[in-house]
Amino acid sequence: MPTYTAPVKDMQFLLHEVLNATATGIPGYDELEPDFTAAILEEAGKLAEGVLAPLNAVGDTEGCRLENGVVYTPTGFKDAFAQIKEGGWNGLDLPEEFGGQNLPYVLATGVGELFVSSNMAFNMYQGLTHGAINAILAAGSDAQKTTYLPKMTSLEWTGTMNLTEPHCGTDLGLIRTKAEPQDDGSYKITGQKIFISAGDHDMSENVIHLVLAKAPGGGEGTKGISLFIVPKFIVKDDGSLGDRNGVSVGKIEEKMGIHGNATCVMNYDGATGYLVGDLHKGMRAMFVMMNEARLGVGLQGYAQAEIAYQNALAYAKDRLQGRAVTGTENPGGNADPLIVHPDIRRMLMDQKSFVEGARAFTLWGAHLIDRAHRLDDSQAEGLISLLTPVIKGFLTDKGFDMTIQAQQVYGGHGYIEEWGMSQYARDARIAMIYEGANGVQALDLVGRKLAAEGGKPAMAFFELIKGFLKENAENEALKDGYLEPLKAASKDLQTAMMFFMENGMKNPNAALAGSTDFMHMFGHVCLGYMWALMAKASDAALKAGASDATFHETKLKTGRYYMARQLPATGMHLARIQSGAEPVMALDAEAF
Repeated sequence: MPTYTAPVKDMQFLLHEVLNATATGIPGYDELEPDFTAAILEEAGKLAEGVLAPLNAVGDTEGCRLENGVVYTPTGFKDAFAQIKEGGWNGLDLPEEFGGQNLPYVLATGVGELFVSSNMAFNMYQGLTHGAINAILAAGSDAQKTTYLPKMTSLEWTGTMNLTEPHCGTDLGLIRTKAEPQDDGSYKITGQKIFISAGDHDMSENVIHLVLAKAPGGGEGTKGISLFIVPKFIVKDDGSLGDRNGVSVGKIEEKMGIHGNATCVMNYDGATGYLVGDLHKGMRAMFVMMNEARLGVGLQGYAQAEIAYQNALAYAKDRLQGRAVTGTENPGGNADPLIVHPDIRRMLMDQKSFVEGARAFTLWGAHLIDRAHRLDDSQAEGLISLLTPVIKGFLTDKGFDMTIQAQQVYGGHGYIEEWGMSQYARDARIAMIYEGANGVQALDLVGRKLAAEGGKPAMAFFELIKGFLKENAENEALKDGYLEPLKAASKDLQTAMMFFMENGMKNPNAALAGSTDFMHMFGHVCLGYMWALMAKASDAALKAGASDATFHETKLKTGRYYMARQLPATGMHLARIQSGAEPVMALDAEAF
């Protein structure tokens, strides 16, 4: 049975020694004293380790079932959900007026990682609710906020996002779900939605669906789409629940992974819906919360890699196979543990250096969201908008790769279900697809985000790197192992941007054919920057006589591995980008 240990120490290091949370000047960050954040993370860690993690395999094995119109979640999920509700975990960063605690998003992000690593499928029930809350906060009326948000924050009611239909996923302009206006100001919603995570279940009293649909007069494409609240049970004026609405579950999807989450086909048969925001402006309302939603999916990628790595490491230390080529290291046994072998070390170091870099990148991104929202900082808003497709796309691509690496450490046992490694790979796989498939994230990065605001956010990113390199030029601990690799990788990224600028206008395919390589190149540079920041913090801690010297020495060695063995991938990605569109587009469709 796999195990999980919450990486609270590493999160504390990032919050207080890398991000220097209390010194940022962001409103609410003054509360983030080390004792306070440790208490919250440790309590969340206990819940993750003791309650959620043991249910992970249960959810995978049992899945959800639909019986007589009722969706039943796996054994133990209802009790665990009650504990999440009782602890107020869903409202950690939500407004106090609706029952939340209004703590910074960066702290909620750390807690989210613990819950996702321990049980990704389970966490999606409150995760989708959180996303729906943010959409209503951004675009809903005061009456809608008062009616729905307190009980969604408390998880008495949960929420969903209904976008995809059988014939359209990414291209939402093709949706056919209709919204017919009624005399009382409501709408009748008719159509079918698919792939609806947490679409229905037995853990809350009501489910508040946010549904994209087309109302009359909206025209073609996404400009004609509106957003509607469609509750499972109609909410009366006094807040109590009334009649069942015209929405039902057609079936639960059979999926590769996240079996513990009810991914539903939702049928809307003249269901009563209420317009959110402006008519025909539904996409705007939905995309307001996309930065946070996509950061959350990027988190899923590395969070699955984290628990897979923890178990692969334990297996590598325990499993005896072969002898070290440099001489016996376990003379009392008939073989040495796997971890003595360089190729096993390579796989473990790939995983460790990725996960710790990805955690830093994600918390830094969450801090940028806090800065944008709490300080109305337009530069932070521009930067996180630029980085969002990188966080989502790169971290989920590489996170899945790392779960496969962890599975590989186990050899044949990694392929056997009882060891649990298959589940991490299967669960992580969806994160590359939903909330915008990663190829679309790459296209968005190259086609839109780089040129946004005349390229100001992209230039601001390079100035960050340039400023760090200049500021630390005389730091001997960073000079060779960190600064030079980061400088070279950043130069590769800038060269790729210049290639797009010089070739993209006359041949758009030249840019788009290299978009995924660019997204990965950008991701590597971001993780290189994160490792440089962490190395600086650990070097300073060691010079100050840190009591946990081993932690910081390990951090420096892990960072050097990433800079030496992973960051040079930018050169490969640059070469691919500079090959242009011709190798990609050379075959006619009929020749495939």
